[in-house]
Amino acid sequence: MSKGRLFVVSGPSGSGKDTILLGVFKRFPDIKFSISTITRPMRCNEKPGEKYNFVSKNQFEDMLRNNELLEYNTYLDNYYGTPKAPVICAIANGEDIIVEVDVNGAYQIKNIMPDCISIFIMPPSFEVLNQRLRSRGTENEDRIKQRLEVAIKEISRADEYDYLIINDDLNKAISDFSDIIKADRFRTDRNISFLKNYLNK
Repeated sequence: MSKGRLFVVSGPSGSGKDTILLGVFKRFPDIKFSISTITRPMRCNEKPGEKYNFVSKNQFEDMLRNNELLEYNTYLDNYYGTPKAPVICAIANGEDIIVEVDVNGAYQIKNIMPDCISIFIMPPSFEVLNQRLRSRGTENEDRIKQRLEVAIKEISRADEYDYLIINDDLNKAISDFSDIIKADRFRTDRNISFLKNYLNK
C-alpha cells in the first residue's frame, strides 16, 4: 500500500482558506482534515472537534512536554498546534490529509516531513483583504489592524510554498486546489505498488 500525502495549507485571515477547503472536501470526501488544538476562546459559530479542539494553556503545555505536536505556534497571545498522531496514522494508512497552519507551522512541518505538499492561499489585493476582514463584523479596530500586520508578514513568505493560489474567484480557487491534489495522485512515486503488482502478474 502506498503512503498517503500531507498537504500543508496556509494563508492570512481573510484569504478564504476555510471556504476553499469546504469546496475541496466536497470534491474529495476521502481526504482527512487535521483538527488543530488551540487555546483561544471558542466563537459562537464554532463547535468543538469540528475544526479545532479547544484546551487550556496548561493542557496545551502538557502536550508540548509529551511531544504530542507536529508543530505549534502562538498567534495573538494564544497557542495553536497540530497533533502528531492523527497525521502520522493517516499517511501510514494510505490516506491524504490536509493540515491548515500559519507560515511558522508550515516551516516546522516541512523540516520534519519534506515530502509534504505546501499550498499558500491569498486574496488578490490588500484592499480586498482589508474589506473581507472588516465585513466579518466580529472584531474591533485594533484586532483588525493586528491581523492586517500579520497578513503582510505571512504573504512575504509565500515564496516558501510549492504552490500559490490567488482567491479572486472562489470556484476557480477550489478547482486550482483540486488540480494540485489530482496531479499529485498521478505521481509515479505514489503508484509504485500498482506498478509492482502489474509486473508481478
